Amino acid sequence: MRILHVLNHTYKSNGHVHAAIDLACAQRVSGHEVTIASSGGDFSNILEKNSVMHIELKLNRHPFSILKASWKLIKIVKQFDIVHAHMVLSAILSVPACKLNKTPLITTIHNEFNREAILMGVGKRIIAVSGAVAQSMERRGIPKSRLRTVLNGTIGTPRCTGPIGASAIKKSPSILFVGGLHPRKGVIDLINAFIILSKYFTGATLHIVGEGPYKAKYEELAASSPYSKSIIFHGGKDDTRPWFRDADIFVLPSLSEPAGLVLSEASEGGCAIIATNVGGIPEMLNNGLAGMLVSPGNPLELSNSILLLLNDPARLQTAKLASIANIDRMKVSRVSDETMSI
Repeated sequence: MRILHVLNHTYKSNGHVHAAIDLACAQRVSGHEVTIASSGGDFSNILEKNSVMHIELKLNRHPFSILKASWKLIKIVKQFDIVHAHMVLSAILSVPACKLNKTPLITTIHNEFNREAILMGVGKRIIAVSGAVAQSMERRGIPKSRLRTVLNGTIGTPRCTGPIGASAIKKSPSILFVGGLHPRKGVIDLINAFIILSKYFTGATLHIVGEGPYKAKYEELAASSPYSKSIIFHGGKDDTRPWFRDADIFVLPSLSEPAGLVLSEASEGGCAIIATNVGGIPEMLNNGLAGMLVSPGNPLELSNSILLLLNDPARLQTAKLASIANIDRMKVSRVSDETMSI
């Protein structure tokens, strides 16, 4: 099959770019002809290494650029059997090209919490990255008959290959967060939970890996606590595998989360997992079998759950093994197979 993935860009800072790159490479491994059309970004070497073609398509919201990109897409799409769009602008621009060329358009909804996500309903089939996302979009008016669910997964990603780097965390027990530093991720709740638990458990460290517009605010909160030396901000990292490998507990305290790719990365690293019971998180964690689920926005409950593991090494080890057991469900190859069936 000849498949064209259309994205606004391919920058590393965007989670659904990661998912699209993984899918494109896995489809190529399966023998399909795969091309990505985008403004470009950070994954040129990986695409070339995996024999995925890239067509430059300058996508932004300027009217002239939209017209130019639409015209170019009309000429490009005739070469493909399927067009798969992963962002709102790329989906909208693909509609006329697909209609004129009678080519099916598939869309994937990665971030349903965005109001404009409803526009992804232009697809002949709309893929949701979790059942929770599918239910949300159905409530917002997308017909159930066109919705399909393909749960996220990153195990086997071509984005992180080769040996894992040197130790990133020197002290145990350690708690880890990896993600964007903005309110939706619940980082304030995690910092406050760590401050609470540090009153009862000494020696633990909290490691925060990521960048975002609220980084300074979170650093200020950490610095104002009596446990500031135990809260370490590492900034953004291209390869987070050393942190997952070295951490004891990974925490995802999100207030909303379609289906965080970071959860499968934590399982692959062997971390015990604690995450909030929101969005697609329960599905990613096999309905709580692969990690502890807690209420969102509740630092006290979160601290108690972390303490439960820190105070019981046997329970912590059991939680790590349960997380690792989830790996088979989270493979990129499974995502590719389910997408190809659609």
